[in-house]
Amino acid sequence: MAHAHDLADALAALDAHYQAMPPVATMGLAVAGYDGARLRLHAPLARHVNDKGCAFGGSLVSLMTLAGWGLVTLRLHDAGIDADVFVADSEVRYLQPLFADLAAEAELDEGVDWDAALADLRGRGRMRVALVARVRLPDGVVAAQAHARFVAVAKG
Repeated sequence: MAHAHDLADALAALDAHYQAMPPVATMGLAVAGYDGARLRLHAPLARHVNDKGCAFGGSLVSLMTLAGWGLVTLRLHDAGIDADVFVADSEVRYLQPLFADLAAEAELDEGVDWDAALADLRGRGRMRVALVARVRLPDGVVAAQAHARFVAVAKG
């Protein structure tokens, strides 16, 4: 993982990128933490409440997608690689209603070989990587989960 100063700069750049997208800026999204393996995002329930008083499903999947995108972006930054990152596909399960602020976390899916993915990106100019993202209830129970694949394409 990057040094603390580099990490702070990378997180600030990620947050600025998020805030530059108008739909994302309205979400009230904040980076809640990154440990080199897992990215956590937070958003207030008040901006995502549905007609039942709980979190809107579209907001849950959006936050999980943004967490996955941000994780790949940060991990590429850690590896010193400049690439565009895109979500390729995702499968979402909504398991429990969430009546609290949204907290999403994303990490590589089980069995993903990050080094092999980076070798693909360096050698072929693109890579595909599988992630899992979750939004949990305040007690830790999973409210929603997404399995997603992201693609990175080297710049230049």
